[in-house]
Amino acid sequence: MSLEILTYGFMQRAIVSGIAIALICSTVGLFLVLRRQSLFGDALAHSAFGGIAAGLFLGFYPTWIAYAVAIGSALGLSKIRQRFQISGDATVGILLSSGIAIGVVLISLSGGFTVDIFSLLFGSILLVSVEDTIFILGLAGAILIVILLLYRELSYTTFNEEQAKVSGIPVEKINYLLVIIAGITVVTSIQLVGILLISALFVIPNVTAIMLGRSFKQTAILSISFAIFSVVTGILASYVFDITPSGMIVLISMAIFVTALGVKSTGLQSYHRIRRTKKIKS
Repeated sequence: MSLEILTYGFMQRAIVSGIAIALICSTVGLFLVLRRQSLFGDALAHSAFGGIAAGLFLGFYPTWIAYAVAIGSALGLSKIRQRFQISGDATVGILLSSGIAIGVVLISLSGGFTVDIFSLLFGSILLVSVEDTIFILGLAGAILIVILLLYRELSYTTFNEEQAKVSGIPVEKINYLLVIIAGITVVTSIQLVGILLISALFVIPNVTAIMLGRSFKQTAILSISFAIFSVVTGILASYVFDITPSGMIVLISMAIFVTALGVKSTGLQSYHRIRRTKKIKS
């Protein structure tokens, strides 16, 4: 792979934006996965699709409408779960299906699918502008700063919500803050992998890291590393082979996951073999 492609401005912007998005997706996604809310990001992405369609239908800038709808959906979903005791997977399913349905209806009323809609569905990271890159970097920096400042509270509420309440942590406010951050992260990430593949960036690097990590900190570092490697390698490979970056990023994430499965399986086999050997000798 020639390093000449790194001299192109659009490639530099894509990689920088991709790394920023990989950082926030893997970080926010880790808290969601540990809370057993893996599909939450997917549901928010589909609700954002409805927001984008509403923006196009009403003649407003669709991304800003998507941010508003995603954040509103995240807060509404959390409130419904708390008030009506509906299971998490059921509320996610309702939000996911309703978001995509509203989007399809509004797009049909607006004259059908366009190139812009397809780029939002499947990502368009190679077309990111300088302004978009600065905006993504600013949002990513703000999200990471908030997470670092509230790391203790987020960790407490993730692993032991009841203990967090006893310790005086405002659990409800922390939960609302996390879903707001998740909504912002989802819409920001749409340019990278698109609406249809957004959950992969939230889930796959984190599940892979959880299998291999021995502590929360190690798991977080592994997740970030896997996400950044997948994004950078996927962008470069997509340009070389002239294929869609979003699909390539997800495939590389899956390849890392499968490799981790192999490593974990080999390690378990070795562990059981050693135990059997010790039992025979004893």
